[in-house]
Amino acid sequence: MNLQERLKIAEKLGTYLLSEDEEWNNIKERAERENAWFTKIFIDTAIANIAYNFLEKNLLNEWANCYEVKDNPHSKKNIGVVMAGNIPLVGFHDFLCVFISGYRQTIKASSKDSILIKHIVAKLTEWDERIKEYVAFEENLKACDAYIATGSNNSSRYFDFYFGKYPNIIRKNRTSVALLDGTESDTDLANLSDDIQMYFGLGCRNVTKLYVPTGYDFIPLLEALKKYEFYFEFHKYKHNYDYQLAILMMGRKFYMTNSSIILTEDQAIFSPVSQVNHEFYDNKVEITKSLATNESIQCIVGKDYIDFGNAQKPNLTDYADGIDTMEFLKNLS
Repeated sequence: MNLQERLKIAEKLGTYLLSEDEEWNNIKERAERENAWFTKIFIDTAIANIAYNFLEKNLLNEWANCYEVKDNPHSKKNIGVVMAGNIPLVGFHDFLCVFISGYRQTIKASSKDSILIKHIVAKLTEWDERIKEYVAFEENLKACDAYIATGSNNSSRYFDFYFGKYPNIIRKNRTSVALLDGTESDTDLANLSDDIQMYFGLGCRNVTKLYVPTGYDFIPLLEALKKYEFYFEFHKYKHNYDYQLAILMMGRKFYMTNSSIILTEDQAIFSPVSQVNHEFYDNKVEITKSLATNESIQCIVGKDYIDFGNAQKPNLTDYADGIDTMEFLKNLS
């Protein structure tokens, strides 16, 4: 397949993802049944973001032109791709990068999120059998020429051991933070609540830590976060909330809650499901400098950073961990 054929079938996929095709709807329902964290609203949200932000014709063409992607790379390398499974189709961007670059890829899909990506590849193959030459799925990735692996800090050590001698991108745990100044509007706070709670807060682009000025009034934010009170209908989330609340109460630690999410003062940037940490600051310049050097931060939300409500809407050039996947693939040739 030449570049234009790859771009064209990717564009066709975007149309399919937004369709009401019966088979596709059944696949989405199956993905929801097999992973309780993948609710219909979140599956549909992830799919819409992919279709509109990754698979639009003009966006794809501009992206490919930016990297001067050739019809085919000089060498037909096989890229091993280890996908995460924390939110629906979180590994799709890696798949798309390798596919548009023209390399073969062998994917190890997450057991938590295999149904959607495998169906997508099967559908692409149904449209064009040459896709079989570009994509395969395996449980063990061996004899690949390069690797792109996403996982936890613990799994990254295994990735380093097995893949370290090959060209690689190995991603570890990351999370996102918000820097507030107290002048945010009600609309800003409503959008921030999406950055915090979308996908139950499980994504690396979810805000798990707030930096706020000393004396900050949390009441408007707690009110904005009430839009996610329906989370208590999901037992997994409710169990997390009850557990974290009990831990704070037994530890006699100060907390705030609107009965659906917990806010507590903590220096850690990572927080458990149903809880958001916060830290007060007096000097915004110092906080800004410290955030810029923190390698565990994926995104910063706030004025002068990512707009409120857009943390979970990455575009084609918003590369995970700040590592340019397309440039990495381009350099392999």
